[in-house]
Amino acid sequence: MSDIKAQSMRGHGAMLLFSVLVAGSFSLGSIAAPMIEPSALNAIRFLIAGAIIAPLVFLGPGLKREHLVAPWRYLLLGGLFAIYFVLMFEGLKFAPAISTSAVFTLTPVMSAGFGWLLLRQITTPRMTVALTLAAMGAVWVIFRGNIDAILAFNIGKGETIFFFGCVAHAIYTPLVRKLNRGEPTLVFTLGTLLAGFFVLSIYGAKDIVTTDWAALPAIVWITILYVAIFASSATFFLLQYASLNLPSAKVMAYTYLVPAWVILWEALMGNGFVEITVLAGVALTIVALLMLLKD
Repeated sequence: MSDIKAQSMRGHGAMLLFSVLVAGSFSLGSIAAPMIEPSALNAIRFLIAGAIIAPLVFLGPGLKREHLVAPWRYLLLGGLFAIYFVLMFEGLKFAPAISTSAVFTLTPVMSAGFGWLLLRQITTPRMTVALTLAAMGAVWVIFRGNIDAILAFNIGKGETIFFFGCVAHAIYTPLVRKLNRGEPTLVFTLGTLLAGFFVLSIYGAKDIVTTDWAALPAIVWITILYVAIFASSATFFLLQYASLNLPSAKVMAYTYLVPAWVILWEALMGNGFVEITVLAGVALTIVALLMLLKD
């Protein structure tokens, strides 16, 4: 296997794990969202995530002067991800986890568009077919195989709020490749996390100060630690690694798996499982992803 092919396969593996970890943040976030302001939650999660990544940077590639050139790049990327996460938790106040994850599946199409605008990445006809199949599978899963529910689809307040967060996420993916100047993935991840914390510490200063951290319920701290360790440190690294080795449309195609994983998360959390017919949508999504594995 050539080095390029191997890197591509590792990129796909990174995004598969990414989709599992992101799904958990929807299920946990829907519980914690009403109990803490999104800006405060995400500021502390960025700080914890940065504290986890920093030792890995200094033990690994190290932080060099050339890595700090044009720090505005980190501010831009960190700001975009801060927007995404704040609007995600704001949306989860008004919409259930599965419905919110449905909006997340709009990200690949938008990412493909921004990938063309910023990098002139071309979405081939086969990739277009694959993305369409994956979208159909995701919609089938989201609405649990109920055609009447699909036809009666209504966009609520929470979904609308989160949609704008997904726009920020879609822009972020091609920008990683455009703005990276050869920095190691860990270094670039740390810069993005610290920049995101800086942005949120200014934007959410009032919420951070007024939050009674000692009185927060245990589920909020569980959510904070989960999103900091798994849905920040890990997913930031996975997303940036994949973005450097795969086209933007392929990277974001894995978001189509998120609703299926959310359904599994909900089942494991005791919220029941879906009917067997819904699994047809999961199968369709897997077929589409296998199409995307080919170059």
